[in-house]
Order: sequence, then structure tokens, then C-alpha cells
Amino acid sequence: MLILVINCGSSSVKYDLFDVDGTGRDLCRGIVERIGEDSSIITHEVRGAEKICKKVSCRDHHQAVEIIRDALLDENKSVISEASEVKGVGHRVVHGGEEFSQSTLIDDDVIKSIEKFVPLAPLHNPPSLEGIKSCRKIFRSAPQVAVFDTAFHHSMEKYVYCYGVKYEFYEKYGIRRYGFHGTSHRYVAARAAELLKKPFKELNAITVHLGNGCSAAAVSGGRSVDTSMGFTPLEGLVMGTRSGDIDPAAVTFLMQKEGLDGEGVNDILNKKSGLLGVSGISNDMRDILKAIDAGDKRAQLAYDVFLYRIKKYIGSYAAVLGRVDAVVFTAGIGENVPAIKDTMQKDLRPLMGKKTKFLIIATNEELLIAKDTYGIVKNME
Repeated sequence: MLILVINCGSSSVKYDLFDVDGTGRDLCRGIVERIGEDSSIITHEVRGAEKICKKVSCRDHHQAVEIIRDALLDENKSVISEASEVKGVGHRVVHGGEEFSQSTLIDDDVIKSIEKFVPLAPLHNPPSLEGIKSCRKIFRSAPQVAVFDTAFHHSMEKYVYCYGVKYEFYEKYGIRRYGFHGTSHRYVAARAAELLKKPFKELNAITVHLGNGCSAAAVSGGRSVDTSMGFTPLEGLVMGTRSGDIDPAAVTFLMQKEGLDGEGVNDILNKKSGLLGVSGISNDMRDILKAIDAGDKRAQLAYDVFLYRIKKYIGSYAAVLGRVDAVVFTAGIGENVPAIKDTMQKDLRPLMGKKTKFLIIATNEELLIAKDTYGIVKNME
């Protein structure tokens, strides 16, 4: 069964076509970038063939999905002969609020719910909605499935996700910890269970997703019991451009001293902080490591702050879990800077004990979305 995975950003659409019940591998993947600009491009890669990159005219997300369909049907490197061969489309949706604890078949009511959560994810949910509405028209015969970043963390207890503010703010505005990167945490935790030959429901693991966005999660019995991101993806670990945890009073102090409004301080904390803000060099860990090798002290400080926050969260989640079978590092930094895993293993071994495994596992959120979509679509047959 062919399942198309769609991941819409504000100016891009990533896609992956999987043969889920056949080879289990993706047949092709790609991305349409710079949507709405004169310099829009598509990068398309068919398994076993050379990657193609070309300029396209793409005014909006609907046209991006049309371009993706045409790439799949391309007469020179086609992977399907007609759009109806796609039997399901899985969409990454960042925010599902408190309504969605699992992946869900999309209907008009689900679309209304995703729209309702736009204020909680104003940068992410609107593009996802555009992708969903476009795919319903372009891949008309294929059921559409929403896979929510927040869903895996739906299992957290109320005392874990509840903030120490007036309870009315939770009731009126939904202010609570939601958590994100759920598909990545779920995927690598399940893979860790496979590697350790342990049933997922018996696994206690700490998963650490380190990319430009970073988060940690405590996983027990196949369920997320705590996670570092909160009401938004800003809370928790130091990230590429996000500050992570910060005293709320420092925010109002900055607003007063710098003459900032809410939008201005939000821009600083989300786009000009983290590795970039501390180092003054870059949000890219590769640039930070090069600068460290050249003797740059602020780059070293940024790296040290980054590592310390990771260590502190892992330590706190060890206390939450009691027994830790595995600590898993994943995503761009987690997979490609093994020194981080090695440092954590060395520093935390006395706390964890000899039985805890420290692992690097490549995440594959697209495959997880494809499998969830397949499970829902197959049950419809």
C-alpha cells in the first residue's frame, strides 16, 4: 500500500512516499521550498536514482501539492502512474491540544479542531491545514490522516502538565504543558526497545531529540510521562535559536529595559537566543564546534550551556523513572555529534548504573507517520 507523508512548513512542503506493506521503505522523497517566492524550487529524489533539483512556479501550498503530484507522476522518473495509487496521506500536525491522543482520520470536524488550535501553534497549524485541504482535493480518493506532535505526550498526568499559575488560565486559555516532537520520541523509544529486545511496554527510557529544536522526554511503559517542551516549543533545553528555560521575570525585565512589546521579546527568545544568542556566531552546531577548535570562548560557553541543560534534564528524568534502561540521542545534533552521548555516558554513569544503555538512534518521523496512516487506512478496507 502506497502512503504519502506530507509535512507543511510556512514556506515549504516536505514529502515522502512509502510502500508500507511491501518493501516498507520510501520510494521517493523531496521538498518544495520558497513557496510564494520567485525562486521556488523542488528537490526530488527517487530511491536508487540521482537527486533532481529544479526551479518551479509555486505561489501557495495548494500549488506545492500539485507540484508534488506531478513529480510522482513524472514520465521520466515516475513512481506512480496515476494519483489514485496513493491509498492514504499522512499529515504531520504540530498541535492537537487536549483532543487528540493518537493519530486520527481527518474529517470536517477534525479540521475544525485543528483550526481551533491555531492560536496555540500560529506558525505551524495553518500550513498543515493548507496541506490537508489541498491533498483532499488533489489526492481525492485517498483518506487523510493527522499525526500530531503533541499526541504522544497526552499520557502525562495532570500534575505533570499543570503549571503553577491560576487554574483559571488553564480552564480559559489552555495554558499547560503539551510537549512536542512526539513522533520522534515515540519512534526512537520503540526502536530502543527493539534493540534491547525488550517489550515497549516494559521499557523505561529517556529520549533526547537534539536538532535546531531540542527536547527530552521520559518514557515509561510505552507512554510519555514527562517532557521538556511546554505550552510552546520554547521551554526546556537550550536550542539553536530558542532560549529554553528562563525566569519569567527576566522576560518582563527585558521588555522594560529594551522597550520591547510581546512580539519583540518573543522574537528574541525564539529566533535570537540559544546557541546563536550565547555564541554570537551561529545556531548550527557544526559552526559552534569549528569555532571551539579555533579557540572561541563564547562558542565554548554556548556548547557548555547546551550540554549542562541536557545533563540536568536527563538527571531529573532519571529521578522520575527510577530505573532507566536506555538514554537515546537522536535528530541532527544527537545523531551526528557522538561526543555528546559519550560525555553524558561518562558523567551520568554513576547516577544511572551499569545496566543503562546510552544509544544513538536515527529518528524517522516520516516512517512513523506512514505506519500510523497505514494502520488507519487498512482498517477502513
